[in-house]
Amino acid sequence: MIDPMPFATYSFVMSITPGPNNVMLTASGATFGFRKTIPHILGVLSGFSVVLFLVCAGLDAVFTRWPEIQAVLRWVGAAYLVYLGWRILRSGEAKDVESRKPLTALEAAGFQFLNPKAWMMTLTAAAMFLPRELGLMAASSYMVGVMAATNLPCITVWALFGSSMRGFLAKPRGRLTFNIVLSLALVVTGIAMVV
Repeated sequence: MIDPMPFATYSFVMSITPGPNNVMLTASGATFGFRKTIPHILGVLSGFSVVLFLVCAGLDAVFTRWPEIQAVLRWVGAAYLVYLGWRILRSGEAKDVESRKPLTALEAAGFQFLNPKAWMMTLTAAAMFLPRELGLMAASSYMVGVMAATNLPCITVWALFGSSMRGFLAKPRGRLTFNIVLSLALVVTGIAMVV
């Protein structure tokens, strides 16, 4: 019998700690509110699940054979994080929100293919926890199920945290501080993923 606890614990630690998705979900919750951030949450969950399934199904073999593909994805993802940090920094006051829209589920799902932390998490998970004795499809599905069940509450907490800060962010100084902190978090994460 397979014990899901080690993988669930790994999934929890990796999902609850700061990273590009959690920073972006916090910013979306703070800017647009929790309800309008739900498609973003679902996009992260679905896109990450697809990446994990592909890695478990053998994409890690492609990266082993052609490591430059993973390096390119890492640099593109890091550049995108710096760009997002710049956008958050320039986003201005909360009243500017009317002209902007939160990420759609499709945009958030697509970002998972550029997200360096998502690739690191999935490659490590497949290497350490994939129960190959189940067969390829069942093992990959098992991994996605455990990760999704663990990941969804974790990323939801970050969106709720951002949403709870809306009162603080209504003040220009609060918004500026928040934007600077989130921008720096994204830029540092992007840099850390490529150095």
